[in-house]
Amino acid sequence: MNPSLSRRAFLKGGVATAATAVTAAALPGAAEAADPGGYLTTLFDLSLCVGCGECVTACKEAHEKNFPRPEKPFPAMVPSRVPVEDFSDEKDEEGRLTPYNWLTIQEAEVSVDGEEYTLYIPRRCMHCVNPPCVKLCPWGAAVQEKNGLSRINDALCLGGAKCRKACPWHIPQRQTGVGLYLDILPSLAGNGVMYKCDRCHDRLKDGELPACIDACPEGVQSIGPRDEMIEKAKALAAETNGYIYGLEENGGTNTLYVSPVPFETLNRAVEKGAGLPDLAPHGNSMAMAENMGAALLLAPLAGFAAAAGRIFFKLKKAAKQENAS
Repeated sequence: MNPSLSRRAFLKGGVATAATAVTAAALPGAAEAADPGGYLTTLFDLSLCVGCGECVTACKEAHEKNFPRPEKPFPAMVPSRVPVEDFSDEKDEEGRLTPYNWLTIQEAEVSVDGEEYTLYIPRRCMHCVNPPCVKLCPWGAAVQEKNGLSRINDALCLGGAKCRKACPWHIPQRQTGVGLYLDILPSLAGNGVMYKCDRCHDRLKDGELPACIDACPEGVQSIGPRDEMIEKAKALAAETNGYIYGLEENGGTNTLYVSPVPFETLNRAVEKGAGLPDLAPHGNSMAMAENMGAALLLAPLAGFAAAAGRIFFKLKKAAKQENAS
């Protein structure tokens, strides 16, 4: 049996689990992809999701060690209009994305051609093929790995929220009172750290499945190289007369959904708001292109800032180790 599959996944049985197992066997090679066709991609079959929340719980348990532990009282921000975002008293919140909840499930009750549907949509970072959060982070804290998955380095992030503004779904969430800015200029140089799904990059490097996939009792997700997942999504959509999301949105994403009803219909039905991404990507493409150009001009500064941040972080870590000895 593939070592990346837990006993729970092995006991699930069924066609969906078998497909996931085959795909999981290809993870080591896929995790070293060098081009978008091989980027590690997940496919959600929304017809299988029952909204049980096992994936949400597994995600929280897998990342609890990475969750922020803010220092209070927070430094006064200059200018004072800079908002404090504090979720430290809402750690158990699962109904929206927060720095303590990187995966949430949206519910949509719709009627199509006289047939009633209740669909559940697991939402997290879409891991774009060309992620604007990575391209526009001025400090190099947001990175895209060789396997195409994007993550935020919390040791370098200053919480400026450029990534959230650039994200077409406004996915990243900020926690004030943590991070590098507290050691630099706490009133001027930041406002915490941004958090989002990192696709369990540490588990993937060990050849294991992401926690949400491993915990799902219904086989909702499968994972593998993007080209393979696209073909699988197209086959599933053709078989079920369904619809695909993620092929074109924001230039393509490493998260694909297949739904038995149109996504425009789902988008009208889901609850929207802060921490609740809808299914209509936001953003002006022309403004984004201009921002991309500005980001290229800032690249040397960003590289310098990232390098300085890494040096500062290493010095701080060394000082802590020395004080502890």
